[in-house]
Amino acid sequence: MPEPTPVSMSATLAADEALERRRRAGERVLSMASGEIGLPAHPALKERLSAAADDNAYGPVPGSPALRAAAAGYWGRRGLGIDPGLVVAGPGSKPLLFALLLAIGGDVVVPVPSWVSYPAQARLVGARPLPVPILPGQGGVPDPERLREAVTLSRAAGRDPRCVVVTVPDNPTGTVAAPATVRRLADAARELDLVIVSDEIYGDLVYDPSSPAVSPAVHAPERTVVTTGLTKNLALGGWRTGVARLPDSGIGRALHTRLVSVASQIWSSPPAPVQAAAAYAFGEPPEITERIASSRRLHQAVARAVAHRFTAVGAALSPVRATCYLYPDFGPLRARLAEAHGVSDGDGLARLLLERHGVGVLPASAFGESGRALRIRAATSRLYGESDEQRTAALRAADPLRLPWIHAAVERVGEVLTDLTGTPVPVSRP
Repeated sequence: MPEPTPVSMSATLAADEALERRRRAGERVLSMASGEIGLPAHPALKERLSAAADDNAYGPVPGSPALRAAAAGYWGRRGLGIDPGLVVAGPGSKPLLFALLLAIGGDVVVPVPSWVSYPAQARLVGARPLPVPILPGQGGVPDPERLREAVTLSRAAGRDPRCVVVTVPDNPTGTVAAPATVRRLADAARELDLVIVSDEIYGDLVYDPSSPAVSPAVHAPERTVVTTGLTKNLALGGWRTGVARLPDSGIGRALHTRLVSVASQIWSSPPAPVQAAAAYAFGEPPEITERIASSRRLHQAVARAVAHRFTAVGAALSPVRATCYLYPDFGPLRARLAEAHGVSDGDGLARLLLERHGVGVLPASAFGESGRALRIRAATSRLYGESDEQRTAALRAADPLRLPWIHAAVERVGEVLTDLTGTPVPVSRP
């Protein structure tokens, strides 16, 4: 009998567990490893969830008609109109991505760096990830020219890459690929006959709504699958509902059939009560769009304040345009870190920050980078408060950086970086 495919624990979830153990032991910790958005559920969504609690029967495998219609409307308002019959819902966008890789088959091109689960999911479905570096400052999308080269060489070696996964906007870098890069990616995918799986779960968290991220579906509509969910824009990670938009083409309809078949064998149907709340959210009533706008402003204020602390000590950091993620590069400080702390890579830096300061971050190696990369990912989404009362106040604050608990967290980052590098960070006043 063949051995099971080896798979490691998700780096983000493992880091969360390690930090929680330290917190329970009474240690002072600052959690910047998790991508979970630390905000309360909107009351209107809780009401819809509660009202649907009696919906305990199996529903349609691809999701309720109400949810699929609402999701189609959501995409339609973004210029990506689609028949609700080509929308598939699942228990989170993460399982949907896994099911899509199963349905597509073949090897999977992934950007470097990329979210921790893409390569792991590729291996779990029996495929091999094909890593392709991003362009500087344009995370989430492989360099189109290097994509062509990698796929051509891979096929010449007998491998079978069939899709490329992208993240628009990006985790881990918090950047957004330029429209021209997305267009060139779409052209390359068409030439190479690749399906594009575009993970757009951060699409509503671009800081400047007048300059949204461009979906590959705009340029390659016949071969682009788009996924999203409520985990990030509405901080509903525990509710686990995502949706996928399949292209209206022969490729899309065939993939839809396979995806629904895979879903029928894995999750049967998404949880009915959560679907009711999700349908309401995707309908985008005013109170929901206002909440998302407030979240976006909060992420922007805190992420940019923390970004300033990193750049003040000499780390290199591309301007953050979306999400709550920072991906600082300590390469300019390599000699100093090696001399002062014996640190020469991202793993060592993350370990030092945790053991010496109780600050949880993830090393670049978790995102597919080489072991020598002296980069980390820091998420600001858990700095908004320890209680729903504090988090709600953060959402409502005109200047969240003036709230004592957020101010203290941001200044704590500065203190740790000063100790790490020997470069003082100016203290701001709340």
